[in-house]
Amino acid sequence: MIPSFSDELRETRAILLNVWASLPDTLRGPTQFLGRQYAGCGATIGVMPRCDFACAACYLNKSSNGRRPIPLREAREQVRMLRRWLGPGGNLQLTDGEITLLPEGELIELVAYARKIGLVPMIMTHGDTFRHKPLYLERLMTEGGLTEICFHIDTTMRGRRDRYANAPTETNLNSLRAEFAEIIRAARRQTGLKLEAASTVTVTRLNLEHIPAVVSWFLANADAFKMVSFQPAVAVGQTDEHLVGPTPEEVWARIIRGAGDPYLLRGEGWLGHPDCGRFVQGMAVKRKNKVSLVPLYRRDSPKDMGFLRKLLDRVGGTSFRLDQRWRAIARAVRIFGPNVPFLIRSGLPYLWRLGRRVGTLRARYFCVVTHHFMDSAHLESHEGMERTSSCVFRVPIQGRLEPMCKVNALGMRSRFYQTMEKAASPRHVAS
Repeated sequence: MIPSFSDELRETRAILLNVWASLPDTLRGPTQFLGRQYAGCGATIGVMPRCDFACAACYLNKSSNGRRPIPLREAREQVRMLRRWLGPGGNLQLTDGEITLLPEGELIELVAYARKIGLVPMIMTHGDTFRHKPLYLERLMTEGGLTEICFHIDTTMRGRRDRYANAPTETNLNSLRAEFAEIIRAARRQTGLKLEAASTVTVTRLNLEHIPAVVSWFLANADAFKMVSFQPAVAVGQTDEHLVGPTPEEVWARIIRGAGDPYLLRGEGWLGHPDCGRFVQGMAVKRKNKVSLVPLYRRDSPKDMGFLRKLLDRVGGTSFRLDQRWRAIARAVRIFGPNVPFLIRSGLPYLWRLGRRVGTLRARYFCVVTHHFMDSAHLESHEGMERTSSCVFRVPIQGRLEPMCKVNALGMRSRFYQTMEKAASPRHVAS
């Protein structure tokens, strides 16, 4: 039975109020989306510990490839636990090792189950499975209802068996990114269905200066990808001890250069602690053969901040990501109908200001993110404890939702694998 809009709204608002109340005052900034639009983001563990790559920056431990996946029924229990925390339309990352190594039927079933109970599953992958099995992505969309996918692409990755195996620079990987962009476009064309795509990039001292070119490439291909997330390397798992991750300031300096706006961080948003992650939502705009990113809002604009605050007060938590077309239209009427006076009074002036900044109708939404994990030493510091208390990225382990940083840096992942190996039972066979 599909829940009513009213039921979903009540559940979402109750969850968001609890999350907002748990935030310290210092984090309740004007562009804080935790507790206003999202409750956080959850990830699975043990669903597929193995990976057929051997990347220089890897949070898995050495024993991962020798572990068997947990039964599908346990994976579904993890998904249910995350649903209780995240609420309707919550963000779920289907990940662990390389999730696409699961039997096709099992992954399709898990995606479909997550959607059925009200989460939005995103498959996290290196993508090579879909290069060799292009119809598999279409099956995930048509049979499982998959609408979101994320490809990890960078020069720390080792395992591709082609000319990209030892790419020396990120620019050398742009043709691989273009291949994935075409896979995305083709899957949309063939199925007639929506597919939102993102990409993650590990950042080290070795590829830091390549970041502007990566940003420029993604902005130029905003029709295929809607987000890129840069993640400085951290000494966890099997990460090469010689790889050093840059500071957030260093990463953002290169992002700004690639985005073509020296004041890009006027559009900075938070999801939890700003030292854990920051993002800029904007419009990718082509001007004189160069694509730049124009932020959706400006923190130095009282009018923009006033509109954003009132908008989140009225419709915060609303999501159309699980809706088919007619249900989306019905939801829009139900949610926005009572707010028509506000949208006319405040929404139209905001759109006028944004339109003047963008300067063209030929623009596409795009979001740039940085996510900063912690090592064990950082976790035990005062700042680390402050950050984990407001963690937005959690994993279900033994009935608790644990911060991902703790899972990777404090041995929780290894202990989980050991526990699940002892309790191993015959695998559930997907129908």
